[in-house]
Amino acid sequence: MKREILEGLLKERAARNAVALITNLSTGEERLVSRVNSSNDPLAAVLDAAFRFDKSGVHEGQFVNIHNPPLRLVVIGAVHIAQSVILIAQQAGYDITVIDPRGAFATGARFPGIALHAEWPDEVLPKLGLDARTAMVALTHDPKIDDPALNFALKSNVFYIGALGSKKTQASRSARLLKEGFSESDLARIHGPIGLPIGAAGAPEIAISIMAEMTKALRLGG
Repeated sequence: MKREILEGLLKERAARNAVALITNLSTGEERLVSRVNSSNDPLAAVLDAAFRFDKSGVHEGQFVNIHNPPLRLVVIGAVHIAQSVILIAQQAGYDITVIDPRGAFATGARFPGIALHAEWPDEVLPKLGLDARTAMVALTHDPKIDDPALNFALKSNVFYIGALGSKKTQASRSARLLKEGFSESDLARIHGPIGLPIGAAGAPEIAISIMAEMTKALRLGG
């Protein structure tokens, strides 16, 4: 690998940018293609699927090696449902961060081995740097905690935003966010009520519905 290619790859990875290293198997020529610019590449269709499914492979005589940043899940609210969601998300390869200013909830005893922040979301999220390989779920049911987090998420390019609550709760939430200057198309990014409609009952089943919806957004978009 040429030095400039290696340096470019390391730079993109350090910045959490999705990038493909493409090697011509006949000539050995290498090039880097970032996901944000992949739509202009001759292998655009191949790259789209490869990035979405984290799948490297040989296409048209070229080896496409996908370097996606690690998946991250930001959980707003150290609540009971969060514990169930985290168990599944960890198995799916997500790095987890839990944010809840209520110190009695955000404890190591309840969330062992998890990055915990007993602070307000708007204090923590600017430091995390939300990106296209990050998902956020807001689970507190408390507008004072959830709304600032959703506000920040809507201004980012996270691939999934979910918010717990009924249709009535979602309508009230949307009305508040509209007053803050967001558009209807912005609010359409929020999956609320959260999770696929599978008739889930209880925290474990709700967690399954959330992770299924999140996976659908990651792999298929929307």
